[in-house]
Amino acid sequence: MKKQVVVGIDIGGTFTKYGLVDKKGNLFLENSIPTDTHDTAEEFVTEFKKHLDTQMASSDYHFEIKGVGVGAPNGNYYTGCIENAPNLKWKGVVRLSEMIEKHLGFPAILTNDANAAALGEMIFGGAKGMKNFVMITLGTGLGSGLVVNGDLVYGHDGFAGELGHVNVIPNGRKCGCGKRGCLEAYVSASGLRRTIFELLASETSDSCFRESCFNDLDPKQVTVAAEAGDPIAVKAFQKTGKLLGRSLADTVAHISPEAIFFFGGLAQAGKWILDPTKKAMEENLLDIFKGKVKLLPSALVGKNIAVLGAAALMWKELE
Repeated sequence: MKKQVVVGIDIGGTFTKYGLVDKKGNLFLENSIPTDTHDTAEEFVTEFKKHLDTQMASSDYHFEIKGVGVGAPNGNYYTGCIENAPNLKWKGVVRLSEMIEKHLGFPAILTNDANAAALGEMIFGGAKGMKNFVMITLGTGLGSGLVVNGDLVYGHDGFAGELGHVNVIPNGRKCGCGKRGCLEAYVSASGLRRTIFELLASETSDSCFRESCFNDLDPKQVTVAAEAGDPIAVKAFQKTGKLLGRSLADTVAHISPEAIFFFGGLAQAGKWILDPTKKAMEENLLDIFKGKVKLLPSALVGKNIAVLGAAALMWKELE
């Protein structure tokens, strides 16, 4: 008997991860292929099909593919297009869903990576049974997916929920999007690194980072240093959490979520990022919201949430 699955695809600037996912969230044939070696999306999709066919031919299982779900930077659910993604080689508007349907022969649906992560949490993770929650992805940048009344919020053009690009510091740091003062420029792996080096310049405290190279610093190192009592690491997390918490208080006022989930490298700092975030959020909430919103790590840590989320997008569409 064939296993009914969908293909979940997570497109990144360097690599694309994928897997076959059944309705229970079981993942088969998990693998990856390079993204940036293909000059056009058409070349990429053609190569992806060859790679997937080879994997399926060598598997002990027999699969029935029902569709393809894709999470990608600047992925638009309404149009099925990747639109002007800054970290992909494929510039302009890329009609990716159409290409996948043409080359693979299955229905395809697309959204951005943070929305896919939110769906993965809702269908396979800690948000099961929740109708209103927020997913925050804290990696190189900051992504967000908003779920209201059981459905993702896409807005009129497909791009709603860009919490990473709300302005938190007028004329502040330059963001990768080109604007200044975006939340992402402060609350992300790259933002934390910038905060560390600003503190090193303005503080006289001893710190293990005084001999560090900027490009080599990552959230895991900062977490280890905070646990060892490094004052610069602790203060960097406090500053980062304060900005994130203030912004989340605004999000709570907008949609009143039951919970806010966190996923990504920076989220793995645990209490060091969550505690100051919770404190700042509660301080800035209206009284009617205080004490009501849970801040939770993703229940899918250690699993490929992006692939699961992309698959969940297709399963939800099929149902």
